Amino acid sequence: MTSKFRNRLRTGAALMVAFAATPVFATETAVDAAVDGGDVAEIVVLGQGQARQVQEIGAADIALEVAGISPLKAIDKLPGVNFQSADPFGTYEWSSRISIRGFSQQQLGFTLDGVPLGDMSYGNHNGLHISRAIISENVGRVEVAQGAGSLSAASTSNLGGTIEFSAREPAETFEVEASGTYGSEDTKRAFVRIDSGEIAPGGPRLALSYAWQDGDKWKGDGVQRQHQFNGRIVQPVGDGQFFGFVNYSDRRENDYQDLSQAMIDRLGYDWDNFAKDWDLAVRVAHIAHNRGDTGVAPTNPAAGTVYPTPIQTVDDAYYDAAGLRKDWLAGVGVEAPLNAFWTLNAMGYYHGNEGRGMWFTPYVATPGGAPMALRTTEYEIERYGIVANSLFTLGANRVEIGMWYEDNDFNQARRFYGLGNTAGAPDRSSLKFPTDPLLTQWEFDFNTQTLQYHVQDTLDLGQVQINAGWKGLRVTNLATPIVRGSLAAGRTEAKDWFLPQAGLLFRLSDDNEAFASYTQNMRAFESSATGGPFATTQAGFDALDLKPETSTTYELGFRTKSPRFQGVIAGYYVDFKDRIIAFANGSGIQGNPAILQNVGDVRSWGVEAAGTFRVTTDLSLFASYAYNDSEYQDDVVNAAGTIIAATAGKTVVNSPRHLAKGEITWDTGSFFARVGANYTSKRYYSFENDAEVGGFVIVDASIGYRFNERISVQANATNLFDRDYVSTIGTNGFANRGDSQTLLAGAPQQFFVTVKAGF
Repeated sequence: MTSKFRNRLRTGAALMVAFAATPVFATETAVDAAVDGGDVAEIVVLGQGQARQVQEIGAADIALEVAGISPLKAIDKLPGVNFQSADPFGTYEWSSRISIRGFSQQQLGFTLDGVPLGDMSYGNHNGLHISRAIISENVGRVEVAQGAGSLSAASTSNLGGTIEFSAREPAETFEVEASGTYGSEDTKRAFVRIDSGEIAPGGPRLALSYAWQDGDKWKGDGVQRQHQFNGRIVQPVGDGQFFGFVNYSDRRENDYQDLSQAMIDRLGYDWDNFAKDWDLAVRVAHIAHNRGDTGVAPTNPAAGTVYPTPIQTVDDAYYDAAGLRKDWLAGVGVEAPLNAFWTLNAMGYYHGNEGRGMWFTPYVATPGGAPMALRTTEYEIERYGIVANSLFTLGANRVEIGMWYEDNDFNQARRFYGLGNTAGAPDRSSLKFPTDPLLTQWEFDFNTQTLQYHVQDTLDLGQVQINAGWKGLRVTNLATPIVRGSLAAGRTEAKDWFLPQAGLLFRLSDDNEAFASYTQNMRAFESSATGGPFATTQAGFDALDLKPETSTTYELGFRTKSPRFQGVIAGYYVDFKDRIIAFANGSGIQGNPAILQNVGDVRSWGVEAAGTFRVTTDLSLFASYAYNDSEYQDDVVNAAGTIIAATAGKTVVNSPRHLAKGEITWDTGSFFARVGANYTSKRYYSFENDAEVGGFVIVDASIGYRFNERISVQANATNLFDRDYVSTIGTNGFANRGDSQTLLAGAPQQFFVTVKAGF
């Protein structure tokens, strides 16, 4: 992007802020008109009628964000939600992290149209990230339950909340929509969707979509590239329907270099991998071997033992790294009101994944070749499942009975591929699936069998609504070694056939309601060589106190709604037992087995508030605030009783105490603008709380014009004021104490322009 174009965009962004702020001084006449216009224009639906803390955003809200944005970044403004990513779209998976009320991403539940997405971790052992599961323009709705997700949610990890995504249905009339985006770092994106409408009277409706995105990294060398296809068909039958969908994604992205605070102080936020300077990477690897820093015998004594300035360690930078993912997600199902009293919903689904996480590592040399090797973590998933539920209406009672079953075969391997002794460039690309491995360090077949059922009754007595029910869950994990290496094998099981949930909604009036809820949940063990109980040594696995993590959540809140304002305030208390922590063991690129420990209990409590105020018919204000206090209750001790980590009374890592978000939206129907500010307080990245990153405020903005209902132009700015900050922490895990190379810098100021058209 040229400096002239960038300056023009900055000027436009400044005007955007001015335009969005001006209408705050609206006349009383305009305010009265807003009141007469009916209910609040809901930027966020605050869960009216729900006996739990829950919010929802829709497709129109996501459309005001940058094209291609992760829906996770779109919900970051909701109370208690903390989302961080090192890229402006929130789709770069190595950095993508979401936490709610002190619970990490691996302790939350995620579904798409009822299909389980697993814990959406980077090492995707039981699902896939939402940014691959569906094109962002096809997301119709996102519901966030901060504490108590619905009993029917197909998840074995939703200790601390559930996020349920829903796709847009095929339109009832023929439609075509397309958009093109261009912006910072030569980012290009194209999206097209065709809705068939009714192919024949009463016949099926079909929607086909394709999205392509390609952009450079904002620092260093590399790309973020993705192709996606979504197909969905619906066949109405009476008041119900049959449906089917097929989604495909091919994502290839180069990684940013993980940083420590010391590296940021010494090298700056813009420090990154060596790519494309292959010769420098080779030289540093030779020096590291000569110094004995890698455990590899010297490969070129003539290179000496002094790193070139400003490099001080072999881990300051690697040549390159990347993540490759290919996914197929498909399902067929039926939604069938069988009579006035009974509705049956059932769906079968399939997910296939092939993935590689790749690092050019100096810790392994290629015999007769380069002083490095290409290290991969390889993933293959084949999982099948069925989700079904029946809803019975019996007078004032709505009784729901449902089940979920999944069979997941997951193969995971750590391999090394040789690199030739070439000059100028390596003989392997970081963006292609490699072949002909030099060495397989370990390979495992994992099988996970999941069975969940739930029973729930909702009794509506008018002023009072009572929800009560429970779910039962059994997950068995089997790890079978093909190449064992130093990792654990065996079998685990997490089982609890009675996890109750209850809620009470008290309608004080048509516009005011109080709610309370109680929930118990359990997290199953992870079937993976890079996370969970199998990610340690066999001795560590055998000695581990294998109790599944559990949580008990209490919520109490109040909602109100009027023509101008809707708001919610809620308090919560969470008792989290048997938390299992993976302590980092060396730098991430070394791939050492984690040190796992049951660290006992965690106690969390907090307050969340959110509200939307419509100042005029055109102007809306949204704000949310969350206070969270999450603390470890116990020290970590070994079998001899010696304290390994003094964590009692310390704040849970990556759990900011304060989150505050504000948003101004102005929409005349033709002209629209939005400015949002997001404050995140300090976060700890050591278990003993002696390493932290400071708080920050990030401002994003958008401005646009609709020429008619189908044609519009929109400009977006992310990190509008170009703030330097640490976004993601814990990319390489968390250490007991001290600084560690587990931070990623947030993206700087970025601008994008999108043109949308359709008919």
